[in-house]
Amino acid sequence: MRKLIILVLSLVFIGLVVSGCSNSKDASKDYVSEGPSDNFNEEGFPIVEEQITLKFFARKSPPNGPYNEMKMFNEYEQMTNIDIDWDDVPQDGFQERKSLEFSSGELPDAFYKSSITPLEAVEYGSSGVLIPLEGLLEEYAPNLTALYNEYPEIKSSITAPDGHIYALPAILTLNAARTDKIWINKTWLNNLELEAPTTPDELVSVLEAFRDNDPNGNGEKDEIPMTFRNFGQLLNSMIGSWGMIDQMGNHLMIEDGKVQFWMTDNRFKEYLQFLHKLYDENLMDRGVFTQEESNFVGNMASGNVGIFWNQTTDAFNKVKDDYTGISPIIGPDGDQLYSAGPIARDFGTFAITSKNEHPQATMRWIDHFFSEEGSIFFRYGIEGDTFHYDEEGLPEYTDEVLNSDQGLGPTIGQFTPWPGGGSPQFVTEKNASAINPPEAQEAQEMLDPFLPDPIYGTPIFDEDTTKEVDQIRQDMDQYFEESASKFITGDLSFDKWDDYVSTIEGMGLDRLTEIYQEAYDRTN
Repeated sequence: MRKLIILVLSLVFIGLVVSGCSNSKDASKDYVSEGPSDNFNEEGFPIVEEQITLKFFARKSPPNGPYNEMKMFNEYEQMTNIDIDWDDVPQDGFQERKSLEFSSGELPDAFYKSSITPLEAVEYGSSGVLIPLEGLLEEYAPNLTALYNEYPEIKSSITAPDGHIYALPAILTLNAARTDKIWINKTWLNNLELEAPTTPDELVSVLEAFRDNDPNGNGEKDEIPMTFRNFGQLLNSMIGSWGMIDQMGNHLMIEDGKVQFWMTDNRFKEYLQFLHKLYDENLMDRGVFTQEESNFVGNMASGNVGIFWNQTTDAFNKVKDDYTGISPIIGPDGDQLYSAGPIARDFGTFAITSKNEHPQATMRWIDHFFSEEGSIFFRYGIEGDTFHYDEEGLPEYTDEVLNSDQGLGPTIGQFTPWPGGGSPQFVTEKNASAINPPEAQEAQEMLDPFLPDPIYGTPIFDEDTTKEVDQIRQDMDQYFEESASKFITGDLSFDKWDDYVSTIEGMGLDRLTEIYQEAYDRTN
């Protein structure tokens, strides 16, 4: 009996090992050489001759209606012959549902608009839950492949340390979609017979005039010379004029191939001293450190602000004629850089799981939205129903959509999921005209010459390195933000700068630099 039990347990153990090896093999199998079924078409529509059904797990943003009722997706089902069984989960509590989805064993065929983090991509990719996509991209995704070839920084920012791509980003080639414009009240400038500032000293002079000389003409000292959305926007607003911007999703620059964090740089000290002057002399809105988003939006909409930063004109549409875009000021050392987000935005918008029996068809399904035609289809819906082309050939929502009592975002969100962000989408000058009107495009032209090229996105680390980076950054970022805020407000004297530098260095700055340098070297 004892021998029989040992034999049975041995067989069970061998079965588990074989099963584990089998799963590992499935996780790394070549979906290209294996080839699709005879039902699959490599080009054109439909993607498959006989209808197939795929289950997608998706996040539903507040403006979005039910995915299975969206006109765009229903039309796309007819075009592709692929029926999507949507499990669209509301944004509140979505992260918990996503974690359960990964761990339940009942995987969907794909994750859509699911904000898969780099850590999740590495963890579930290396374990075989998410499949590698690079072979499928090269063979079945001509639109995405063309973009990756044109902008190599996209591919480098989504490639895991093991060389695989497990999730796709949104791609924004339109600069206007990746920057906050610098808006100045040209009516106030005209009233006071002033020119737009081009240097720090000129900026101070203009802000002093806005503060003291009643540019709105109401006889009261109620003007806000300058305001910002929050501390993060304040910090990034003019730092390029001191020769620094964010790269790789952190406070660092890349100079001659070397990663250099600028949090302890003397140029940063000088920039903070300039911001302290603006704060101390009431040349900026002092509520920037505590105000809610609604206060910032309300100030823009009031037209009673001299200078602010915002991507487009939607929030101050009624007073937009009072404002114009300007270029970044020229810093004390002649610097005139300006910050912008990376071309690859919203990491982890789309991923295919190992359960998917039609990965080639799934890749073709998503790739269409990264073509010019597909990107317009995704953002505008159905021509003749939800949009039409104007005289210049640009897509334009119908009056019914634009004038809906429901509001523009929620109205669009009933026929396409892009409102609310985080979608796998391709944003270009042609398909973004609705949210980047001529005024925003003109303001962008004042910034374009000063954008860095390339702009590196946040790198993907392996699981152990991610945990190490998070551990270092958790304390360092908090201390950095608290100290920078106090330097600006005067609650921390600049006599304490050396103490601040020593503290940052003692939190692991050298190790963090080493990690980001290795990531930069790997991407190049």
